[in-house]
Amino acid sequence: MIQYESPDAFYLLTLLIPLGGLFVWFIFGRNQAIRRMGEESLIARLMPGMALYKHYWKFVLAAIAVILLVVALANPQIGHTYEKVQRQGVDLVIALDISRSMMAEDEKPSRLARAKQFISRLIDKLAGDRVGLVIFAGNAYLQVPMTSDYTATKTFLKTISPELAATQGTAIGEAIRLADESFDRTQKQFKAMLIISDGENHEGDAIEAAKAAANKGMIIHTMGIGSPKGAPIPQYKGKKMIGYKQDKQGGIVLSRLNEDMLRKVALTGNGQYMRLSQGNSELNAFLDEIAAMEKQEFEEHAFTDFEDQYQWFLAIALLLICLEYFLSERKSAWMSDWKIFKT
Repeated sequence: MIQYESPDAFYLLTLLIPLGGLFVWFIFGRNQAIRRMGEESLIARLMPGMALYKHYWKFVLAAIAVILLVVALANPQIGHTYEKVQRQGVDLVIALDISRSMMAEDEKPSRLARAKQFISRLIDKLAGDRVGLVIFAGNAYLQVPMTSDYTATKTFLKTISPELAATQGTAIGEAIRLADESFDRTQKQFKAMLIISDGENHEGDAIEAAKAAANKGMIIHTMGIGSPKGAPIPQYKGKKMIGYKQDKQGGIVLSRLNEDMLRKVALTGNGQYMRLSQGNSELNAFLDEIAAMEKQEFEEHAFTDFEDQYQWFLAIALLLICLEYFLSERKSAWMSDWKIFKT
């Protein structure tokens, strides 16, 4: 199994864009200077030792070296020891609202972004618990089945956006039923659910679904995000914001946090309602709720020993940098007949 210790390092690959731009600018300027000196055939006779295409080789070597350095910074790791691991914890399903109202910016940078940040911090604090991820708007979807692979869960979390929802709405009841199907049906305990939503435009069966799930042993916690005063809902075309959602009369639509509904769902599900804030109080409070639950023991197969592999990529990158540095810009006799870049 291969994993990356710092996968965010791959964003540095965007450095290849300005690097390529500088190279194109350099080649263009160089060709312009040569044309000002005279015809290309004449320049070739006057300067027979000038290599016309080694700059391309030097750029290719430099670009590959940058890619390898980024991979080395991400530090790929290979798992060598695959063994049975005994864990103790609970099964937790996190249900995240991805309706358009979650793009409101009364929580910075947006309700959805803040919720994703909270889930990421929560996953980092889990120890031995299994986690599943459900997303919902007009319908509910199982994004990540129950797993102990926190890295994979956080990877899927980053890809979540309102575009994943085919229909709009806030189908909390359907999310609860889907979470219930994700648990081991033979267990009557060790099951918890956390719903993160603004609670707006919810379907009417949320309370009934929470009651049915509670009768099967599930504990349902809810977490509200947003402001009861309301905030406008941004509208996007691609990644560009083009305005705010309007009603039929042209007025700006405000999305408000529905705390009453979320409290009722938590009360019916024998859980707690919390309000997501900028601090860590709600995170610690929820972790206390999980810690207070009775834990189950389960066995799974997992890689437990990972070895760093960054040194191989770093060594090759340094070798390519040395080759690029020592590669002369003068024409080599044995390469004088190569014209692979000439059209």
